[in-house]
Amino acid sequence: MSAQEERDALTPPLALYDYVQRLLGESPEGEPPRRGFPLPERPEPGEALGPREAASDIIREALIPLPDDSATLHRRFTRLGIWDHHRHLIRSAVANLQLPAGQRDAVRSLARQLIRTGTTVPAVTVGLALLIRLGEAEDVPYIADLGLLRDLTPAAVEALDALDRRSAAVLWLVVRARGDELRPLVQALRAGDPHTIRAGLEALSASPRYLNTAAARRIAEAARLPDLLGRYPSDTALLARAGRILARMVCPRDNPTELLDYPDAITLYEDVISRAGLLPPTLKHHAMLLSLALDLSSGPGMLLNWPPGRREALLDSLGRLLAAPQWASLTETDAGTVDQRLWAGWIRRTGRQPFVRPATAGRLRIQVVAGDPVDREPVETRILLDERPLVPAVFARGPAHSPDYLLDEGRLRAGPEPREVGLAVAYCTEGCCGALYVTIRRDGDHVVWENWRRPPTMPGSLEPVPELPAYRFDATAYDAEIARAEADYSWSWPARTVARLIKAGLMKQPELLSRWDAKRGWISSGFDDPDSTVVTFSYAPGLASGKPEGIPLQFRWVVPDDGTPPETQAAAALRRLAVEDPKTYGQVCGGNRERAEELGFPWP
Repeated sequence: MSAQEERDALTPPLALYDYVQRLLGESPEGEPPRRGFPLPERPEPGEALGPREAASDIIREALIPLPDDSATLHRRFTRLGIWDHHRHLIRSAVANLQLPAGQRDAVRSLARQLIRTGTTVPAVTVGLALLIRLGEAEDVPYIADLGLLRDLTPAAVEALDALDRRSAAVLWLVVRARGDELRPLVQALRAGDPHTIRAGLEALSASPRYLNTAAARRIAEAARLPDLLGRYPSDTALLARAGRILARMVCPRDNPTELLDYPDAITLYEDVISRAGLLPPTLKHHAMLLSLALDLSSGPGMLLNWPPGRREALLDSLGRLLAAPQWASLTETDAGTVDQRLWAGWIRRTGRQPFVRPATAGRLRIQVVAGDPVDREPVETRILLDERPLVPAVFARGPAHSPDYLLDEGRLRAGPEPREVGLAVAYCTEGCCGALYVTIRRDGDHVVWENWRRPPTMPGSLEPVPELPAYRFDATAYDAEIARAEADYSWSWPARTVARLIKAGLMKQPELLSRWDAKRGWISSGFDDPDSTVVTFSYAPGLASGKPEGIPLQFRWVVPDDGTPPETQAAAALRRLAVEDPKTYGQVCGGNRERAEELGFPWP
């Protein structure tokens, strides 16, 4: 071994906190990079701990009893082979530790040693996890800096959420915010100057491309948005941006329940709606306020801890404002940009929906809600049980299924045999974060929803979900509500109606596609162009006989709106399918290049 190698071996490793301080000192202007800092490159000696259950047992063995000093814990982890990649199991184990009340000060002292002098990820993770439960204000700067190491960010954010929501939000945004467009605002939030934050917010693009629900919530927390509105009460640009951020928090295409994790949600609703009359009447502002109203009437906003009658009063206030002539007249023309035309049509169809109370109260209410078309929000079948939105209350991972799935195909009807129905799926995929299922059955004069299936833990938590009860409905009232919802297409627009009619025609006449060895796929309005209809189908030789030769290709046929009634357009599309092979006018959109070339189709 060389002299340099001997010195390196004798030099104690740098504490992770000191490592972060060094990196910050070396960074331009002391700013961390997007996505935070990587961990120092260190080998992970030792063997794997085996299956998850065995690893968890070994980690618990290392933690019990908690030592008085950090060096002892370091030695235990090294001896047992507990390394960086076990940090998630460590957090779970610490969360479940029993901490006797008389030892809390000693445990807090150990946690502080670990985060300030710990040299390994497992040891520092124990310190952060203990401070999730025991942290105090003096720990905030240490936790915030350690969280700049991207592998420690989740534990640091969780600890800060209990101590200082603004610091937690700033850290989350520094490491997790997507896109360079957010960097100026994130830098302003990190600096903390209200004037710079105000300017950064007003310059921010609040489109879904840059601002998902989590980022919207964290920006509101980091900016202390209600306080900022109070500081600049006459700034209508800031007011409009605050409303837009609030509306983004309940976007069903992401996680629609970020709003419920935002402590100032009710205050921000109060601030925005009480001052909404200051906003210039524009289609953009009308669309933002309508999005807020739709949430308050049937979305996650209903689940906030509202004082009695206050939510309804805010809805009434919005309803009166948007019905005023200067706001209602905005939709009288379709002239303008594409966005303005989309907003005008949406407001005409949807503008009064959140302000109409049901004629009679009942256990079940179905509300089909089409979100802001400029943001490409989905159409969802909101299910309200006892006037509480079911999906965000018990699933909280994604929106309810579309009416195409639940209503057009009669899945919510109660038939003679019990059947399991999917009500919602996670915004990522079912394979990733699960789905919500219920079994629907008829029981004499009642309809019963029971045997719920959903992920076993709460979103972002290891806490088990509680069991859901069975719900019983009067069968006559239930059937009437499902029939009413199935027949109500007031939310629909021409391209969506064309898609529904084409789908219904193909369900009645599947041979229109099967004669071409094709099978119906997804049919709806276009995502990029909501005014067009998109018909998808799969094709493979022999598909109609049930014995396809090889992997099918997927095709996409776009039917533009020609201005004729939807019934005329749908009939024309079905006639074309009857006489002309759709593979000659559809475009390949899925499968693989080799299969497309084999079957003689160009790959996109």
